[in-house]
Amino acid sequence: MKASHIALCTMMVLLLAEVQVSMAVTCSPVQLSPCVSAITTSNPPSSLCCSKIREQKPCLCQYVRNPNLKKFVDSPNARRVASTCGTPFPRC
Repeated sequence: MKASHIALCTMMVLLLAEVQVSMAVTCSPVQLSPCVSAITTSNPPSSLCCSKIREQKPCLCQYVRNPNLKKFVDSPNARRVASTCGTPFPRC
């Protein structure tokens, strides 16, 4: 019984840590600067670009709603880069 309680507590701590990490994202479009080359050309995204897209995914809809960022973030190339990085673009 004690082992199952320890396992349950461990899982809860991990889940809570994951929630706190995802809530700690600071939305900053500047964080996507490593993706500029991949978005504006047909170059493949770098691993840093993919990392930043995954990090900024909760912010993508906010960027799409910004008229100054929409044409950059909501372009077919931006969606291609996100998809290549394994981060499907959210429906906003």
